[in-house]
Amino acid sequence: MLENIEFLNIEFFWLLLLIPIAIIWYVFKHNRQTAELKISSVKGFKSTSAVWAKLRHLLFALRIIALGLLITALARPRTVDVSTKTKTTRGIDIVMAIDVSASMLAKDLRPNRLEALKDVAADFIDGRPNDRIGLVEYAGEAYTKTPITSDKAIVLRSLRDIKYNTIIEGGTAIGMGLGTAVNRLKDSRAKSKVIILLTDGVNNSGAVDPKTASTLAVDSGIKTYTIGLGTNGMALSPIAINPNGTFRYGRQQVEIDEDLLKEIAEVTGGKYFRATNNKKLAEIYDEINKLEKTEIEEKKYYNYDEKYRPLVILAGLLLLIEIILKNTIFRSFV
Repeated sequence: MLENIEFLNIEFFWLLLLIPIAIIWYVFKHNRQTAELKISSVKGFKSTSAVWAKLRHLLFALRIIALGLLITALARPRTVDVSTKTKTTRGIDIVMAIDVSASMLAKDLRPNRLEALKDVAADFIDGRPNDRIGLVEYAGEAYTKTPITSDKAIVLRSLRDIKYNTIIEGGTAIGMGLGTAVNRLKDSRAKSKVIILLTDGVNNSGAVDPKTASTLAVDSGIKTYTIGLGTNGMALSPIAINPNGTFRYGRQQVEIDEDLLKEIAEVTGGKYFRATNNKKLAEIYDEINKLEKTEIEEKKYYNYDEKYRPLVILAGLLLLIEIILKNTIFRSFV
């Protein structure tokens, strides 16, 4: 209960220093007003109770409590009820174009490139509650996995379902992946449109040239962040398919067309990143998350409930009780 109370004029609490001063003054004054009489024996005096004489200190206690309550009232205690209303004023539409070629099963990232990407991308999606997100898969060709939507549950479910398959033609069609993502965003009315294009290879197939797709992105006002995925040097990658349908792995040179990815990012106003391990990949998505901020308008409504009135009333009652007792029960002791 007390944690919800704030004090508007907290400087008045310095007046509480008057209370110990008043107590010291009262004790000093009481000692000076108390007379002593020394006699050899009290046998001739009738014994009476001194309870009422001691209870007269109650009058001073009431006055001190009333003083403390008045000082607290001057500090203006109040409770604050804050209600918040938020409104997204600048939405961002994002399409993640993900390479699903066989090379994405390379094990230089744990457990492999594709699964590492899915884990990091899921965190990225969770961190964009106010934006619409879509998914595009590409290898030798490209298709839309999920159109842009604000339903994050659908996007996350589609992301989990992404895996290497033989349905999509083999190869790496960067131009097709980028072009399909542009096609998903070009008619969007969002104030900001972004593509996150990820690949671990070079453009070696597809009917759309990556530079042509970049021009389409510029014409549509779409910014593209490109990510080259894969370690430097050699990586344990699929090299053949065993009779039982599993992949046979061998060490192969990692080849990423970084010049092309840098050019795409530069032309469209984005940025190129290289992810050589799981940690670096997570850091890249964190940086993109910071670069693409959604503007949110927040309105706060404050409802103040003043609490000083009960303190003033209680202090007044205590002072009234003191006056009544002083002029009735304790009249002969004061």
